[in-house]
Amino acid sequence: MPHKVTLIKGDGIGPEIAKIAQKVIDATGVKISWDEAEAGIDIMEKEGTPLPEKTLESCRKNKVALKAPVTTPVGTGFRSVNVALRQQLGLYACVRPCKSYEGVRSRYNNIDLVLVRENTEDLYAGIEFEKGKPETQKLINTIKELGGKKIKDDSGISIKPISVSGTEKIVEYAFQYAVANKRKKVSAIHKANIMKFTDGLFLSTARAVAKKYPQVEFNDVIVDNMTMQLVQKPELYDVLVLPNLYGDILSDLCAGLVGGLGVAPGANIGENGMAVFEATHGSAPKYKGLNKVNPTALILSGMLMLKHLGENKAAEALENAVKRVIRSGKDVTYDMKPDRNDPSAVGSKEMGEAIIKELAKS
Repeated sequence: MPHKVTLIKGDGIGPEIAKIAQKVIDATGVKISWDEAEAGIDIMEKEGTPLPEKTLESCRKNKVALKAPVTTPVGTGFRSVNVALRQQLGLYACVRPCKSYEGVRSRYNNIDLVLVRENTEDLYAGIEFEKGKPETQKLINTIKELGGKKIKDDSGISIKPISVSGTEKIVEYAFQYAVANKRKKVSAIHKANIMKFTDGLFLSTARAVAKKYPQVEFNDVIVDNMTMQLVQKPELYDVLVLPNLYGDILSDLCAGLVGGLGVAPGANIGENGMAVFEATHGSAPKYKGLNKVNPTALILSGMLMLKHLGENKAAEALENAVKRVIRSGKDVTYDMKPDRNDPSAVGSKEMGEAIIKELAKS
């Protein structure tokens, strides 16, 4: 029986790299029945929502989805499709491997980090109060009454919830991932020195969970120090487990260590096998239809999806094919050339075809 997978095509460059990734994954020989679905600005114009219910229904039914990038406008009432998907589907763990591939331009070598980011709580929970609204003023007054803290009347407010149960779940996942993948160390990242009752709770809960896994080394690092540590000595770290906002920021930093978001895959994991796999970069609408953008991140996200489906041999073959194409430096997009203006750079489609040719040699 073929695996049933929802393919969310996204917008901007999303549809074109989704098609490329689909062809590459099919070339592994794994049988997949693709259920195409829509999300983003394009479908919003048609249906009035960037995340149609039928897309969510498809994900719930198939339990596994591959999602191309989706645009999130800044400073409007339009909420992130990525955040909404995670919340609606209970995708509590965002897993972002950051791994060096020979041939990718970077200041670093031999990076092999995995970020495990809590997906549902923290400042991304979406609990916000708009400046000037009556409910916002009521909250300001209540905070002053309960805590003696004066907040300026012209403030917008975001609430940062972090729970014991949510933290236990994400830290357990990080340790289980470490054990399953023969990783040696888990580091909890926090700002507990300042935020005693949120990040402090995250840290104390992480420490309690760590005691159940004595075979895995555990430490904790304050988030601002962690940014310096990752730049200076990333080789000291292995699996990082973080609250939502820090995870979002540090995953981009770690992607920078390995050459950028173009080679950074991602997985969002939930209960009962529910999972959505996605590239960590954006939809780059200015490149839409230009056949120019690097498809590697989404293809590698497909590799993570194959592992999730138990197709480990195909996943390994796909990653090796990607490695060989990148290493050769010939059939790669402009961003992977030493000179970004190199006329020998190929298009997105052509790079996908080169990976398929390498797969055929496996």
